Amino acid sequence: MKQFLLIAFTALIGLTGSAQEQVPQSFSLDEAIAFALEHNYKAINANKDIIDAQKQKWETIAGGLPQIEGAVSYQNQLKQPVSLIPAEFFGGEPGTFAPIVFGQAQTASATATLKQQIFDGSYIVGVQASRAFISYSANNKEKTDLEVRKAVVEAYGNVLLAKESVAILEKNRETLNKNLYETKKIYENGLGDEESVDQLQITLSSVENQLRNSQRLERLTLQMLNLVMGLDIETPIVLKEDLDKLTQKKMDLRLLDQELTMENNVDYKLAYNLNEQRYYELKLAKSRALPTLNAFLNYGSTAFSQNFDFFSGDQEWYDSSVLGFDLSIPIFSSFKRSATTARAKIALEKAKTQLEEAKENIRLQLENAKSEYLFAIEQYDTSKDNLALAERIEHKNQVKYTEGLASSFELRQAQTQLYTAQQEYLQSMVGVINKKTALETIINN
Repeated sequence: MKQFLLIAFTALIGLTGSAQEQVPQSFSLDEAIAFALEHNYKAINANKDIIDAQKQKWETIAGGLPQIEGAVSYQNQLKQPVSLIPAEFFGGEPGTFAPIVFGQAQTASATATLKQQIFDGSYIVGVQASRAFISYSANNKEKTDLEVRKAVVEAYGNVLLAKESVAILEKNRETLNKNLYETKKIYENGLGDEESVDQLQITLSSVENQLRNSQRLERLTLQMLNLVMGLDIETPIVLKEDLDKLTQKKMDLRLLDQELTMENNVDYKLAYNLNEQRYYELKLAKSRALPTLNAFLNYGSTAFSQNFDFFSGDQEWYDSSVLGFDLSIPIFSSFKRSATTARAKIALEKAKTQLEEAKENIRLQLENAKSEYLFAIEQYDTSKDNLALAERIEHKNQVKYTEGLASSFELRQAQTQLYTAQQEYLQSMVGVINKKTALETIINN
């Protein structure tokens, strides 16, 4: 009975684990994007960069707030220094000296110091710059999200493309197998030639090679999609979208008329952040010519003893306290500060030039993206028409070949033309999806 229960329990665990492993997750394109924005490795790090920027801001602010430091010191003079004092102080002969040791061998002290920054121009600039750095981190996160979204769309489309390719190639192989079987029977009955069999065999071998490659690509594209989404590459997933329907959803000519708001473009935002950084670097260089003022308050206690008995109740501790101010005034740096300020000003001017260049580049990218998107739609319409024509031509040649009115070479040409048209049609659908995503990335709507 114990053995039976053990075997049953082990089998139940195995079946449960197997069932869990076989349950795939299903995603629409929007669900895949949402999942990736939360679990993609780059997206995770971009979120951490924002948290890091917030911590850095507080680190900068805290530098100007009160700081308290404590210190504990213990010294044991194993060999105390000796001082020479005129011997006549002790009744000795004038002109002679007597050795004497001052103090006790062991010393212990404990102090606490409060420091407060009163004025420092670089501190004010640092706090302002930390806010700009948080803005940069947020914009960098936005750019990362756009890149992740684009990568998911491309990977998702590639999976659909691979699946459609496998389905089409399997259908083509089935048709070719049927043709080859019939042609072999005709040849065996002495009504056909061997060349017809060879032509169909060549075509079938080529299609089978393409099918095997497409099957491998299907697995690789699924692994790539998992990687982009932040999943283990072996995680089974199911795509809810259909390539043709997804392409229809992605065809929106109204997008071509949408105006660009420059401030929404993430590349512009990052170029603007660079201007802010250079501006604060210039302010920082100027602030170094200002004086700095700090205050401090010190309180401590010191004990002296010949033996280590500082914690005994009889030990005397002597308190001390100091209040002070430190004023530092830059006077002359051999024109070093002047050169630093001049360089910071040049860097700011260069950043302004780069911002203008970024604007023009973004406008050019927009026009190029619109052109490519429109071309992708036109290419889709053309490839769809070409596919219909290629199917009709191939069908006619199939009929002619069956009736003996077309050669196997003509049939093979028609089939090859059909296979090319099929792949061009699939590629055109993926092109529409990807080009729309590229255009949306620039507009960032």
